[in-house]
Amino acid sequence: MTFLILLTCMAVGDLLWSISASRLRRRWMRWTLGIFGALQAAGLTMILFSRGGAGFEEVLPRPLHSMILAWHVVILLPWLAWRIVRAIITTVGKIACLVRRVRVVRAEQHVAPVVMNSGPAVTRREFLGAAAALTPPMLTLAAAGIGEAQLDGFRIRRIEVPVPDLPPALEGMSIAHISDFHVGRFTRGRVLERIVEETNRLGADVVALTGDFINHSLRDLPAALDIVRALRARHIVGACEGNHDLIEDARIFRREAERGGMPLLRGESATADIRGQRVQLLGLPWNHSVAGMRDSVAALLARRDPGAWPLLLAHHPHAWDFAEGIPLTLSGHTHGGQLMLTGRLGAGSILYRYWSGLYSRRSGALVVSNGVGNWFPVRIQAPAEILHLTLRRTVIQDGPKIIAGL
Repeated sequence: MTFLILLTCMAVGDLLWSISASRLRRRWMRWTLGIFGALQAAGLTMILFSRGGAGFEEVLPRPLHSMILAWHVVILLPWLAWRIVRAIITTVGKIACLVRRVRVVRAEQHVAPVVMNSGPAVTRREFLGAAAALTPPMLTLAAAGIGEAQLDGFRIRRIEVPVPDLPPALEGMSIAHISDFHVGRFTRGRVLERIVEETNRLGADVVALTGDFINHSLRDLPAALDIVRALRARHIVGACEGNHDLIEDARIFRREAERGGMPLLRGESATADIRGQRVQLLGLPWNHSVAGMRDSVAALLARRDPGAWPLLLAHHPHAWDFAEGIPLTLSGHTHGGQLMLTGRLGAGSILYRYWSGLYSRRSGALVVSNGVGNWFPVRIQAPAEILHLTLRRTVIQDGPKIIAGL
């Protein structure tokens, strides 16, 4: 439903942009901005059709693809919101003016017509109008350029995680946490090799993968499986699924992931002996609803090995709300908020209770990864990352709080 609402807003925005462009006084502006808007609408249509398997997406050069998404999400939606607010304010002002003048006889009934073309000179009003009209496309080009520069980069982010009642044998245990590969249009080629190289260089006891291995197309699953098979841990590699993995066909993804050697845990667990202490990885299946998430967590916790230390892998961080008694939960999904003004203010804090870094409460901790890959080409204050976690024995005060953010 959210996707349909956003798609509708984008379509309405493209339409209003075209109407606004057609009303500009200068012909070159009308043509330039009109063509820009038409190409953006056509590009979005191609991308949407490609999600259904039509394959149009592969025809678009990646920078053009980046520009289309940057336009519709970063520029057009705020522009549309501004137009709506401006229209409301203007309407309210006109109504108020009408009420005030309802008994006043209008002295001037006729206004001289506006001259559409007064010559080659550009008036101050036309200059300001041109600047206002050209600014959104220029911002789009800038956002797409910034996104292209970021797409193949990621950081290694090291976090010491205080865990209540951590078994002494697990003091200093290391986890390489990788989430949201999104192998596909914006994450492919050499960067995939670098993800494997940098992860294996960490030499972690556990490699935990928290979903979204592919962006949406099952054509990219073989490349994602190659990555997973190449990852090395001292003791165990475990994974849970994400929502993007299931977009095209959930049944085929799960079948091919199992055949391809992915250690996918769907309401299941896997156990390893680490320094003489059993560690149990619990993998949560993806759920679209809060009730489904709650029930899945409850069913999974019923499979706990009482003699093992549990580690929950859940793609959506809100699963932590139902993971009472689990000392550590690892999640992704949020991309660190993707578009953040600061570490605390932006899309992440608007859409999620937990969106990046380390959160704690008395019964356990949560770590949310920004993800190493990209479904959207622009990141602001939410860099792609591989997490290197080190577990520490400590006592955590009650109440969720951020210990380490961006």
